[in-house]
Amino acid sequence: MPYINYDKQEIAFKIVYFGPGMSGKTTNLIKIHEILDPQKCSEMVVLDTEEERTLFFDFLPFDLGSICGFSVRFNMYTVPGQVQYEASRKLILDGADGVVFVADSHPSKREENLLSYQMMTENFVSHGFDPVTYPLVLQFNKRDLDQVMNISEMNASLNKGGHKTFEAVALKGQGVIETIKEVSKQIVTRFEI
Repeated sequence: MPYINYDKQEIAFKIVYFGPGMSGKTTNLIKIHEILDPQKCSEMVVLDTEEERTLFFDFLPFDLGSICGFSVRFNMYTVPGQVQYEASRKLILDGADGVVFVADSHPSKREENLLSYQMMTENFVSHGFDPVTYPLVLQFNKRDLDQVMNISEMNASLNKGGHKTFEAVALKGQGVIETIKEVSKQIVTRFEI
């Protein structure tokens, strides 16, 4: 649910990067933050405890214009990927306007990807979101590894809703901007005042 600031004539949307631990969620946000014009984004905030880490920053988007005269801003979050942090993931996902699911392409991560995707869709339902129509982009990360699952296999197991997908190597910034642009576009297109 977007936050509307009438004083600043601004609409803020929340994007959450979701996925299994070590899939590249944090790396995506770090790369986006590095690429953005410092004038258009806030400092990155890291909420780091002994148990988990969550990143946050906000930014003005890439040439998306305005909505009914309001400028658009995105608040970006990552969730901890480990299974034991389900309560934190559910809380961070609350109020999200769009999600990027980051899947690890290594064959040994197949089950972790599936479990994380299942938890995400269960959270969608508990928050009243329709997993098929909700703004969601899948990013198949770590495509530069020696062993990777093929894209059709990853799509068959993870992409039940036929969502837009991107191949990525987040460490090198490949596929990172394309992913955020797509989910941003989906969110803005879906939003009506």
